[in-house]
Amino acid sequence: MKKPTAVLLMHCPDQAGIVRAVTDFLYENKGNVIYLDQHTDAASRQFFMRVEWELDNFLIGKEKIEEYFETLIAQKFDMKWELHFSENKKRVAIYVTKLSHCLYDMLYRYQSGEWNIEIPFIVSNHDNLRHLAEKFDIPYYHFPMTKQNKAEQEAAQLKLLQENDIDFIVLARYMQIISSYFIKAYAGKIINIHHSFLPAFIGSKPYHAAHARGVKLIGATSHYVTEDLDAGPIIEQGVSLVTHSDKVSDFIRKGKDIEKITLAKAVSKEIANKILAYNNRTVVFE
Repeated sequence: MKKPTAVLLMHCPDQAGIVRAVTDFLYENKGNVIYLDQHTDAASRQFFMRVEWELDNFLIGKEKIEEYFETLIAQKFDMKWELHFSENKKRVAIYVTKLSHCLYDMLYRYQSGEWNIEIPFIVSNHDNLRHLAEKFDIPYYHFPMTKQNKAEQEAAQLKLLQENDIDFIVLARYMQIISSYFIKAYAGKIINIHHSFLPAFIGSKPYHAAHARGVKLIGATSHYVTEDLDAGPIIEQGVSLVTHSDKVSDFIRKGKDIEKITLAKAVSKEIANKILAYNNRTVVFE
């Protein structure tokens, strides 16, 4: 069995001594580092790092690591940071509408054990995919959405999310614009899959537009949701070649494949705590 580990994600103004300070902190407390990656953004002069270490012989108890790290390291370097433990399963809520390809793919990865997560429920503004939730024995909540009841329904959804200690939300082709107050409640914790290679061919029929333009490449974009529609920090993008002989139906078929794979890659990174968002961009560690 894999040993329990802890992950630190951090960023701060670039300066000398950061890596040494962090690794010395872990070494002096008998932390065995199994992963370390770093990146310096020259334009913003920001330093980013992810480090993971085994907890078996670590001298500081889990409940005290945050306090020690903040006092000894983070304050010194003006650091923003997160601490995660491998033993804590992420609790993920999935939002869907009528299209099932992304949901099927996510549920397979969950059931097969590829993703070590919990999915307490699926939310939808339609009842079309309830049979899938029942097949995988996952509660399904139907929130019909209109202009008149949107605020009330989103408030009920937020209550459900908070009662179930949801860590992040995945919009698996959820065809609703989410309100600003909802996004603020889960800022940086809502992942969307956009059926286009942003920023291009946006709109309700991107594949039709791409086909009409005669493009030779189509794609999909997974990003964090912000109040600026479809313009949040990009996590993952995927592409597929198309030719003059492809029909719109071929574009859609190929597009669905890209969407589910691109979304799965983004969700996998989130589960593994490998993403740092900064200034509407992301650093995604391998």
